Amino acid sequence: MSRVSLFSAPFVLGFEAFEERFDRLSRAAEGYPPYNIERTNLEGGGETYLISIAVAGFARNDLEVIAEDNQLIVRGRQTDDGARDYLHRGIAARQFQRTFLLADGMRVEGADLENGLLVVTVHRPQAEPVTRRIEIRPAEARR
Repeated sequence: MSRVSLFSAPFVLGFEAFEERFDRLSRAAEGYPPYNIERTNLEGGGETYLISIAVAGFARNDLEVIAEDNQLIVRGRQTDDGARDYLHRGIAARQFQRTFLLADGMRVEGADLENGLLVVTVHRPQAEPVTRRIEIRPAEARR
């Protein structure tokens, strides 16, 4: 059975890379760590997104935030402390990777760690509409 994609429509051109990223994101979706995304509108136009990720127990050196192409990747790596003798272990030392797909023009402005929350600030400036008239040439000019 073949899979029908939104991006396979004949009038949607050049979005193959997005389809691949969506597939990768859907396979990697898990519930850990939990996160919130908050949107605020700026007075001069544009929007700012605050992505808050619950990273209790992670130190700043255990976390990595990477902006690559149109993706925001957040990784956390904790190491087990073998010197501790736990009677009960409800907080596991585990690794995670969260990936967010960003639209064109979005910029990752920075990340702050406070009170067990990693807050990544992403800004999308107001896009200026681009319109241009395309000249129609005679067919022999194309050759």
